[in-house]
Amino acid sequence: MQFSFRKIIQSFVFNTSIFLILIIGIQNSSNKGKVNFVLNETINLPMSFIIGTSFISGSVAGTLLSFIYSEKN
Repeated sequence: MQFSFRKIIQSFVFNTSIFLILIIGIQNSSNKGKVNFVLNETINLPMSFIIGTSFISGSVAGTLLSFIYSEKN
């Protein structure tokens, strides 16, 4: 249990730091695009922000799935 909680905290710190670096890095980005959802689409966002948040959300999902899987075993 202690190891899993530590892993979640480390993942949170890592993903937060990557997100802050992402926000600082996209200040001068001019290449913009939209994300199409099923019913709506987003406003024009920098492509680097879209790709970066996809990476971060995948990292968070992977950490949570591994935590859930380890709790079952």
